Amino acid sequence: MRTQRRDLRLFFRSIFRAGICITVTVCGFFSNKLIAEESDTVLHAAENRLLDRLWQMPFYLTTTRPRRLETTAPYGYGPWREQIVATVFWVGESASLHNPVPNDTSAWDHAWQANFGGIDDPGRRTGFFPTRFLPKQNPFYVALPFNDLVINPSRPALERLIPWWIQGPPRAGSSSLCQGAWIAVRNADGRICYAQWEDVGPFEVDHWQYVFGNERPRPNRNGGAGIDLSPAVRDYLGLGSLDIVDWRFVKKEEVPPGPWLYFGREGRKLDVQMVVSDLRGRAKAQ
Repeated sequence: MRTQRRDLRLFFRSIFRAGICITVTVCGFFSNKLIAEESDTVLHAAENRLLDRLWQMPFYLTTTRPRRLETTAPYGYGPWREQIVATVFWVGESASLHNPVPNDTSAWDHAWQANFGGIDDPGRRTGFFPTRFLPKQNPFYVALPFNDLVINPSRPALERLIPWWIQGPPRAGSSSLCQGAWIAVRNADGRICYAQWEDVGPFEVDHWQYVFGNERPRPNRNGGAGIDLSPAVRDYLGLGSLDIVDWRFVKKEEVPPGPWLYFGREGRKLDVQMVVSDLRGRAKAQ
C-alpha cells in the first residue's frame, strides 16, 4: 500500500508541475481545482488532500474496462486481421534479442522518448499511465510492420495500398501516411481498445502484403508476432506479454470516447475536459 501511495504521489506531482488544472466531480465525493503555480508547501498539502480522496475512488485511473463486451467496432477500413500474435513494446525500451532496435526513437520520430516525456515503463503503472510522469502523447499506441517512407520500387504505389491516402497524413505535419492512424484491437473476449500507429515492427519494415493485404505475419523470434502493443493497450485488454488479438484500421472520426482520447484525436495534447467527461461516465457505469 505504501508503494502504491508513493507511486500515485509521483504521478500526480508530474501533473501539477506540468501546470495542468484538473477538476473532477464524481459520485458526490469531491470537486477540487488544483493549480500547479502554488508554493511547494501548499503544493504538497494539496497533493495529500487529493490522494486521500483518490483512495476512496477505486475506479479513478485504474485499469477499469467495460463490463459489456464490445463485439463490434466502427466500420473503418478493411476487414479484421484475426488471430494475430501480439507482443508488448514501449517508448524507451532498450534493444534486446526480441527487440533489435531501441525505442528511444521511432520510425517517424527521431526524438520519440523525449517527445513522449520519458520511458513508458510497462512495470510501473498508475492506471493506463506511467507512474513517474504524465506523458505528453497518447499512451495507447501500436507498431505494425510497414513503413511508408521506405523506398521500394517493387511494391504497389501507396495510393493503391493505404485506404486513407487521398485524405493525406493522419497527423498534421507528418510526412508519413501511417503515423497516427487509428487502429481497433480486440481480445479473445471481444473487448475492443483503440490506439494509434506510432512505430514500425515487429522485425519487418515493409510487409505491405500483411498490413494492407491478406498475408499472415512472417515467422520471427517472437512467435510470428504481427503487432506490437503499448502497456496501456495491454492493460486495457488484460493481455499477457505474448497473446492473441484481432485488429483493423478505423477512421479517426469514428473512434469512440475512452482513455485513448485523453490526448485528443491527434494524440498530442492532453484534453482535460475529455478526461473529466470520461471519468464521470465511468463513475455512472459502476
